[in-house]
Amino acid sequence: MSHDSLLLLISGPAGSGKTTLCDRLLEEFASGLQRVITTTTRLPREGEVDGVDYHFLDEAEFLHKVDASEFYEYARVHSGYYGTQKSAIREQLNCDMDLILNIDVQGAASFRKIARSDATLAGQLVTVFIQPASIDQIRERLLHRGKDTSDEIERRLITAEQEMTQKDFFDHVIISGTKEADYEAFRHLYLSNREGS
Repeated sequence: MSHDSLLLLISGPAGSGKTTLCDRLLEEFASGLQRVITTTTRLPREGEVDGVDYHFLDEAEFLHKVDASEFYEYARVHSGYYGTQKSAIREQLNCDMDLILNIDVQGAASFRKIARSDATLAGQLVTVFIQPASIDQIRERLLHRGKDTSDEIERRLITAEQEMTQKDFFDHVIISGTKEADYEAFRHLYLSNREGS
């Protein structure tokens, strides 16, 4: 990996606005920033495209790739497996592009551990946690986006409480407010780390 490149990792509970932040940053800095496409066994949501939003695999194929050591990290989250294939990062590092990775807290912990001994990631990884103002804020956002059942929302809220205890392990924490304030904080973190690399 070029020493001029960053792997910007963003994490936080479901409903914290991670995807919106990533989409805006990618749109603004399209010429120098690419998204790492992660892999999941969950079914695509309406409008999601294989190879664009996620690499969608069935569980058997996913676990076969796990056995073949093709993942940097993987975990069972909610009702499916999620992971980051090594190829999804390595194939994008053949030019001086920054990468952005939207990942769950378990995956972020794995990347922090890997970066301590992996020459590809060492010194390039910058981690950001989006801290919702409250569990009620997450509930409201999940209800508003209308993509999850009430049972799924309750599962996500329980997970969110656990995830928020991990924020101190990240390089940066953004306390979520308005969408605009969150984006300005995220954009500033990207640019300041970019200039320092």
